[in-house]
Amino acid sequence: MSIFFLVVAVDQLTKMLVRANLHMHESIPSEGMFRFTHTTNTGAIFGIFSDQTLIMTIASFVGVGILLYFYHSHAGSERFVRISLGLLLGGAVGNLVDRVLMGQVTDFIDVGAWPIFNLADSAIVTGIIILVVLFLFEKEIPKSFRASSSS
Repeated sequence: MSIFFLVVAVDQLTKMLVRANLHMHESIPSEGMFRFTHTTNTGAIFGIFSDQTLIMTIASFVGVGILLYFYHSHAGSERFVRISLGLLLGGAVGNLVDRVLMGQVTDFIDVGAWPIFNLADSAIVTGIIILVVLFLFEKEIPKSFRASSSS
């Protein structure tokens, strides 16, 4: 659970600093490949489903519930499974806090042509990548993550 708390705390702290120090759409530096640009997102990760705040908030609560179930049901699982679930849960909760308190998510990491994102989004993507790598390269996948084979 420490990864979960770390992700939520750092995500919320960085968003608070961005909101306090950058005007909307202001960038530091003003030019370049990597910038901090204050923007908001009413949709999902990387701006998909824009202006769907209520639906995204409900989906976030459902997603957090599912992740909590998996996290607690895999208490003895391999460390990387727990890390990936901690990252996913922390990212989901970090963005859910924004949705509930402000009706939108603060984004600020601006890398080239990539959509502007935040640390919660990064944690979610990293958690997914870890799970995919585990599924692809682990010799023994935990039973509860295996797809049931039907003949």
